[in-house]
Amino acid sequence: MAVKSVALVAHDNKKKELVDWVADNRTRFAPLTLYATGTTGRLLRDSLERDDIHCLLSGPLGGDQQIGAKIAEGEIDLLVFFWDPLEPQPHDPDIKALLRIAALWNIPVACNRATAEFILTSAYMTDDQHQPKKPDFSDYIGRPASA
Repeated sequence: MAVKSVALVAHDNKKKELVDWVADNRTRFAPLTLYATGTTGRLLRDSLERDDIHCLLSGPLGGDQQIGAKIAEGEIDLLVFFWDPLEPQPHDPDIKALLRIAALWNIPVACNRATAEFILTSAYMTDDQHQPKKPDFSDYIGRPASA
């Protein structure tokens, strides 16, 4: 399965780094559908001069949760989230929920430029033969609710 859609998220101190990285790789991103949270999305639109970036709410206002919902709905194939490990985040529970949902639905996640480079240049980005294993939640969904 070739990656077709990417969610781009960055904390304030990492926005410039993410925008610069995407701009440096604009040809790789050109065929992809891009989603981004609030300010990050607007900065990417300006930098890439692309009108088709799906800008969601700012992370603290629910944008992280919107990205998580799109992951659960199968709309996003890759999450690139440049988070700032040195800065406390008031919406940390939202961030953890986003990373949890990405792990739950088995989509690749890059939390820094080095990992993002590895994923972006991977043969799996364009390989239609590769099929990542989708989780089977039928046992979980079908079990009786606990009291």
